[in-house]
Amino acid sequence: MKLGFDIDDTLINLREHAFHIYNQKLGQNIGLDVFDALPSMEIHSAFGLSKEDGGKLWFSLRDEIYYSDCAIFPHAREVLNRLVEQGHEVYYITARDKEHTERTRQWLLDHGFPVADGHFYCGMSDSEKVHIIEALGLDYYFDDKPTVLETLAHLPVRICVKDRSYNRDLTLPRISSWDELDELMKG
Repeated sequence: MKLGFDIDDTLINLREHAFHIYNQKLGQNIGLDVFDALPSMEIHSAFGLSKEDGGKLWFSLRDEIYYSDCAIFPHAREVLNRLVEQGHEVYYITARDKEHTERTRQWLLDHGFPVADGHFYCGMSDSEKVHIIEALGLDYYFDDKPTVLETLAHLPVRICVKDRSYNRDLTLPRISSWDELDELMKG
């Protein structure tokens, strides 16, 4: 089987990691209860920042956010390694800017993710992910972002959403923890 995975907030807890960095950089102590209740992907509102100021802060901190000690969601790495050991093909499809391609791929390798040659795609917009997913002929695709998942409805791929506060209105098969994957794939 061919399985595709978004990275940020699907395999790694990037937004929560950024939330902690924002707290530190802004000298604030906003609790995770506020983070967990955010209705959208953007975290700037929790810090009283406008969308423009939040975007500037994110851009200025991207390297620290992307390449420091961001937590991997429990079981994600182990499940993907097991899938590869079982003969499945694992693909990574991320909308991170193209300039982050090699560093992101190396980060995955350094953190024990199985990244085969030709199985890593980076540097496209969210709306362009659909073309890669279609061209690869994936059997499953996992992502957290509603705008991406909604563009895939016409494809013959089983779409699964990684559960996050901002995507709970989606009526798609949902995974809260990566140790649920075997059960989800049986259904």
